[in-house]
Amino acid sequence: MSSPPRRTARRLSVLIAVLMALTSGAGLFSHELYRDNALVASSWYGTDLVTLVVATPLLVVALLGAWGGSRRAILVWMGMLAYSLYNSAFYLFGAAFNSLFLVYVLLFTLSGFALVFGLVSLDATALYRRVQSDLPVRWISGFMVFVAVALGGFYVALSLQYVVTGQVPAMIDAVGLHTNLIAALDLTMVVPVALLGAVWLWQDRPWGYVWATIWCVKGAVYMLALSAATVATVVVGPSDDWGQLFLWVPIGAGCLIAGGVLPRSLRPDSRPR
Repeated sequence: MSSPPRRTARRLSVLIAVLMALTSGAGLFSHELYRDNALVASSWYGTDLVTLVVATPLLVVALLGAWGGSRRAILVWMGMLAYSLYNSAFYLFGAAFNSLFLVYVLLFTLSGFALVFGLVSLDATALYRRVQSDLPVRWISGFMVFVAVALGGFYVALSLQYVVTGQVPAMIDAVGLHTNLIAALDLTMVVPVALLGAVWLWQDRPWGYVWATIWCVKGAVYMLALSAATVATVVVGPSDDWGQLFLWVPIGAGCLIAGGVLPRSLRPDSRPR
């Protein structure tokens, strides 16, 4: 029998899946929804497409698998809740005020609570005992550290450049915001999780395995969303820069490979590691 926290996380996840489909569908089919500039609005379209046709179905499938007792599905489910939390933060804090503002608030809040309840319900130690000994811990940890250091280093350098020159970075002016929202979310929700998960995984700690899996699953889907957003900005017209794909695609491929290897390393039986 599942624990009360996990039952709560499941119930919240059903609502989250509905809200994800609602917000992404509205973004795609209601062209008057977004009041952002052309560059930002077109990027929303790409992200909405991936959320609707990939992220939401994957969340539902993982939730059903977790409901059936699959430990692999539980980890993917947690990863998709992390995706929903991270993605909804961009709309809540970054999108120009629109008619779905309260829905963004609800989606962000429910995603946070569902992820917390889901993680609380996990027995990371028991889960990690099922992991096969040939899990390629070193290269997965190394990949996560590389991405975290590169991403974090870029944002730190960008901020220090402003301190020295007083010039607002062009990427901030381009999206029409008064703050670097992307850096704010990545430096608080992506970089620290990657570093901590990588170090713990390297040290053979159970929560390192859990955090690494969640980070990689979420990262694989979100890199797909960023790739779609980049394509959308070119197709719609406000940009002709394909260059970001050379960043998103390799990171996404690495996350996809690691995010597949980590859950599949779980043994179907309870023999000790």
